[in-house]
Amino acid sequence: MIRETTPHLLTIKDAHLFTDTPEGFRSGFVSFVGRPNTGKSTLTNALVGHKIAITANQPETTRHPIRGIVHRDDAQVIVVDTPGLHRPRTLLGERLNEQVKETYADVDVIALTIPADEKIGPGDRWILDAVRKVAPKTTLIGVVTKIDKVGRDQVMVQLQALHDLLGGDCEVVPCSAVKQEQLDVLTDVIVDKLPEGPKFYPDTHLTDDDMETRMAELIREAALTGLKDELPHSVAVEIDEVLDQPTEKDPGKQAIHAIIYVERPGQKGILQKRMGRIITDARRSLIELTGHNVFLDLRIKVLKNWQSDPKALGRLGF
Repeated sequence: MIRETTPHLLTIKDAHLFTDTPEGFRSGFVSFVGRPNTGKSTLTNALVGHKIAITANQPETTRHPIRGIVHRDDAQVIVVDTPGLHRPRTLLGERLNEQVKETYADVDVIALTIPADEKIGPGDRWILDAVRKVAPKTTLIGVVTKIDKVGRDQVMVQLQALHDLLGGDCEVVPCSAVKQEQLDVLTDVIVDKLPEGPKFYPDTHLTDDDMETRMAELIREAALTGLKDELPHSVAVEIDEVLDQPTEKDPGKQAIHAIIYVERPGQKGILQKRMGRIITDARRSLIELTGHNVFLDLRIKVLKNWQSDPKALGRLGF
């Protein structure tokens, strides 16, 4: 269970509030970048130790940079999980790419993620070129993800391929977020490359996403399960309102009213057939997030071609 006990969206200006750190303490920001579906969100969750980013089998699940905080006695690492960098087909895709590129300029370390079970291709080289163009002086490391899916020989081949791609003295680390393998090694490598500095967040903080954003993401994750083709990209979620509904047995009970947006009437019909499962799965995640019972009211609305409509994107926070 995750409870937020402090305000979200703390900035570097707030760092002086958490300066009770030992000599040699390191702190800073690392961004995982890579093609869609390379395991960035799963890795972020594993390092933080809590689920702060949703995951799905479909690519392009992450739609905004998510900060997760890793607390150690000797360091504080702020992991920035970004949307997968890709060649955009919609205005939404263009805006997500711009968010990612802006993130490059604000972090201390950039980690290029490559799955162990997929060959390095033109898309990976395109991403690396973009990283070096936007942040030429930022420390770069390589991460081979999903090593649990292949044998040791294939892992070694991929490590060498990624090392050759990055060149120079860039370090490359293999890991598996699912099996919790090599995560301590990866964290050590990242910490070693961070500057000395104060804590940016208190020890109780896990992410700077506000609660309603996390609620919307968990509902979207439930809606995405089992969807195919282009429909997953057309799903967006907006929290309409959150109302306290205390009872004698559960004084923290809340009613969450949310809207699922799709782009076409046919897509609405597909989701309506799955509504019972979506509500069940979403409630389970929301109860775990909030720590108390939740009444979830979901509606589905058509917002035609919202991915390419500037006004609709602004309404949905993009």
